[in-house]
Amino acid sequence: MTVALYKLTRTFPAEELYTLTSQLRRASISVASNIAESYERMARGSNLEVQTQLIIAKDLGLGNLPQLIHADDLSQEISKMLNSLMQKL
Repeated sequence: MTVALYKLTRTFPAEELYTLTSQLRRASISVASNIAESYERMARGSNLEVQTQLIIAKDLGLGNLPQLIHADDLSQEISKMLNSLMQKL
């Protein structure tokens, strides 16, 4: 998902570099990092940030729509995996 979000945010306007672009990239990195550190709840929170920011990007007409949809699909899949993991713990 992080790679997909980096590719997506490259298409955002330069004025978004220190706002939505930065937020999306940081949140997506946090998802992977929190999973690696066994912080499932924090990973879920970061993933929800990603989903919220993707909605904002879509509503603002930022980025390439197929890339946006792909990134959202990946985030939704990660959400399902995290929910499954937490149920098993």
